[in-house]
Amino acid sequence: MITHKIKRSTGTITLPYLKLDSGEELTNVEMAYERAGKGRSDPILVCHALTGNQNTVGTEEEPGWWRGLIDYKGYIDLDKQDVITFNVLGGCNGSTGPTSIKNQALYGSEFPFITVRDMVRAQREALAVMGISHLTAVIGGSLGGMQALEWAVMYPELVDNLIVLAATDHLSDYGVAYNAIARKAIIEDPNWNDGHYTKDHFPSQGLSLARMIGLLTYRSDTLFNQRFHRGEKDSWGNDHKEVAYQVESYLLYQGEKFTKRFDPNSYLYLLKAMDHHDLEASRGPLPSVLSRFNKTVQLIGFQGDLLYPPEEMERLSKAWANVGTDVSFHKVETVYGHDGFLTEYDKWGKLVSEAIE
Repeated sequence: MITHKIKRSTGTITLPYLKLDSGEELTNVEMAYERAGKGRSDPILVCHALTGNQNTVGTEEEPGWWRGLIDYKGYIDLDKQDVITFNVLGGCNGSTGPTSIKNQALYGSEFPFITVRDMVRAQREALAVMGISHLTAVIGGSLGGMQALEWAVMYPELVDNLIVLAATDHLSDYGVAYNAIARKAIIEDPNWNDGHYTKDHFPSQGLSLARMIGLLTYRSDTLFNQRFHRGEKDSWGNDHKEVAYQVESYLLYQGEKFTKRFDPNSYLYLLKAMDHHDLEASRGPLPSVLSRFNKTVQLIGFQGDLLYPPEEMERLSKAWANVGTDVSFHKVETVYGHDGFLTEYDKWGKLVSEAIE
């Protein structure tokens, strides 16, 4: 079997200046990126989700988080397409955020609040520095889908096709409620220290708990029940700290693992951006907002998604169709719930291929 060596580059674009929706200004803004594929001048922009990063394709040794979708001969074919992903503004994987340094100290909780629109504006400015003024498509899931929607509304003339997975025009109150619990877990960890923690006094317990809470919203009850079957881990009834069931062990492991790769302040800022996002805000009624983008739109929802229910995505699809846009909606049958956009590519990958043909 012939294999391809990934044509991939990584780096950082520096923006001298960026004004935020809040009115605050950032200088020397860094935007970390990955670029892979054919090297076309009209690439596909991938927008990552809450805890994702710019390593969408990755390497042979460390495949990226969407390698099952994007590869040579993949649903997004790197033999034909060029793909770019930025680590979001406010992230913790190379782009400017709470872990960045200002005046010889970390921003921490002194970092200004950001919006999804700020994230997209930073991406647009970074692409301009790279000499890119046109995109074949913008695609993203979850928080990445929110960014993709903003791209369509903010820069419709630059985007030919829009592909949104597991995202709606605003986060539901149900989603905001879960984010509130996750925030409380972090900020009430004694080591959080109003966001001025150190490596030696790190709010790992709060961040771990926030991750465990999030996982319950990303998957479905069916998946948990099918996977664990009330399997036992250790003996029951000896201590309240015991880990008696496999599902407990799984959640604890995932929470602990997350603390090794993500920054608590970044998590808090990105949750706030998700809560605040609303396509209609400061723009007017949804139909007039959606009418700004009248090209091709593919919306993909996932059965059992608690955060962005497919029924709400279908509502968005109908609203877009009512203003004359070429929009399609597809509901994927799955037990993975919200995380469906990160797996089972054979069920929906062809929809992506068709959308960019």
